[in-house]
Amino acid sequence: MDLLSIKDPSFLKNMSNQELENLSEEIRRFLIEKLSVTGGHIGPNLGVVELTIALHKCFDSPKDKILWDVGHQSYVHKILTGRACEFDTLRQFKGLCGFPKRIESEHDVWETGHSSTSLSAAMGMVIARDLKKEDSYVLPVIGDGALTGGMALEALNHIGHEKKNMIVILNDNEMSIAPNVGALHNVLGQLRTAGKYQWVKDELEVLLKKIPAVGGKLAATAERIKDSLKYLFVSGMFFEELGFTYLGPVDGHDFDDLFENLTFAMKTEGPILLHVITKKGKGYHPAESDTKGTWHGTGPYKMDTGDFVKPEKTPPAWSSLVSETVRKLAREDERIVAITPAMPVGSKLEGFASEFPDRMYDVGIAEQHAATVAAGLATQNMKPFLAIYSTFLQRAYDQVVHDICRQNLNVFIGIDRAGLVGADGETHQGVFDIAFLRHVPNMVLMMPKDENEGQHMVYTAIQYDDGPIAMRFPRGNGLGVALDKELQSIPIGTWEVLKEGKDAAILTFGTTIPMAMEAAAQLEKQGISVRVINARFIKPLDEKMLNQLMSQNIPILTIEEAILQGGFGSTILEFAHDHGYSGQVIDRMGIPDQFIEHGDVNLLLDEIGLTAAETVKRLTILAKKKQQRA
Repeated sequence: MDLLSIKDPSFLKNMSNQELENLSEEIRRFLIEKLSVTGGHIGPNLGVVELTIALHKCFDSPKDKILWDVGHQSYVHKILTGRACEFDTLRQFKGLCGFPKRIESEHDVWETGHSSTSLSAAMGMVIARDLKKEDSYVLPVIGDGALTGGMALEALNHIGHEKKNMIVILNDNEMSIAPNVGALHNVLGQLRTAGKYQWVKDELEVLLKKIPAVGGKLAATAERIKDSLKYLFVSGMFFEELGFTYLGPVDGHDFDDLFENLTFAMKTEGPILLHVITKKGKGYHPAESDTKGTWHGTGPYKMDTGDFVKPEKTPPAWSSLVSETVRKLAREDERIVAITPAMPVGSKLEGFASEFPDRMYDVGIAEQHAATVAAGLATQNMKPFLAIYSTFLQRAYDQVVHDICRQNLNVFIGIDRAGLVGADGETHQGVFDIAFLRHVPNMVLMMPKDENEGQHMVYTAIQYDDGPIAMRFPRGNGLGVALDKELQSIPIGTWEVLKEGKDAAILTFGTTIPMAMEAAAQLEKQGISVRVINARFIKPLDEKMLNQLMSQNIPILTIEEAILQGGFGSTILEFAHDHGYSGQVIDRMGIPDQFIEHGDVNLLLDEIGLTAAETVKRLTILAKKKQQRA
């Protein structure tokens, strides 16, 4: 079948199981080929081919609403809804999004890039359906990893209480990004091996109904037998106790098994949980045999060998630099404990975990819990290192404010993927952390200009004893600078002048420093002298240096790869106002008031005007204003 000719899923209705199996293989070949060029979430999508086909065959999207939790397993859904022809542009600038996108298709009814949201959204859609007296199915598809998220458990509790019609598909592949952890994971393990439950229960009910009801005692005994069967045949019937009808486990790669159970679910009243067992990476050996999460999402790779396409020599990844520096310090300080919410691979903590298994805790997809665990450790004079992505830290905001900062606890937060991240797009762009952290009392926030300063900042954070301290760092690799052998503390709240100048000054930090230096060099040739300052401490500010600048009336341009509203530039404006510098000229560059879509970071920066050319333009105007005032 020509996948490029697919317009909508209706063609599946009349296909035989054999034809569907052939289609499954064709889709797998298509994904393996296309993603070898573009990269993407290969493992999750290879695992849900048959499940996605079965859902679209049994149900009528978009009338029936299929919600993909996290969304990194939605590629097959995109193919079946007419977007195969766009896969050459997957995750590229102005191309096909790697997650569900409502403006792309009417079949994408829920957008997501963070886990554990589908059940709550589905409940909202079910309530709306019933209030409007509509007739449709709502089917959230959630993974076993995402099910550990607190929001998902809150939703299960509510759905089971309300008893509304909903079919929850639990896609159980025993992994999220990394192998799953926790007690719920163990419950699912018991369910996988316990065998089917619902059919045996139904057969016993038929048998019991044939027994004459001689008085209330026998009837009550029959009910007790029926209710206790769940504990006999399925150990730990967690979902039934929450109010769901549990179906499964079902072979997620067997169409007969899928159709039989989906048909039963469609006829059953109340909330259903269909437990589907799938194999992540199925059909491609390198992904199928992955046990660490390497093939969850990848860059380009060689189809025949599975080798990743990477430059021969690259500087160390920022995640690795930070985690390995923490690991080095942990050899000398037994108080150091590392915590991550389901990201040991992405945060490059495998080495730490191997060397210090008793001091490394992957708490699963539970960012709020991770933050407060760190706070609890800090109350006992430990040194917790919370490794977390910028956009995932958003999910633990109250815990940072209420549990960490309010109590002034000495937690070191490593904010990974700070700034633009590229292909994962707007759900993963780490551009809000400065704005939501800088105004919280007691917080120290910093960002290094290169990996050498980065390792010194890690050391600074571990040595710091006066409260919470956070270091943001970007996705990808460092600049390749030489690393000092001896680590040293950087005085809190101090900046450094990278280039002297008298006509204007740039205040910036992290990834935008090379751009600032390039712009200053260009302006130097035009006779405009620009001072470049590494404002490495976003909070607290270097007030001494700021007072010197503003007392000399030097125009200031702030640059940040972060949202402008409430960001670093806003801090400088507030400083000028609060210290009486009413005539101070200040301009700001950063992320505008919009969500930034997916694409190559350089193309994104160019589109929003965060470039050396724009910096030169802004500084030229500032320098002229200084001359006019003189």
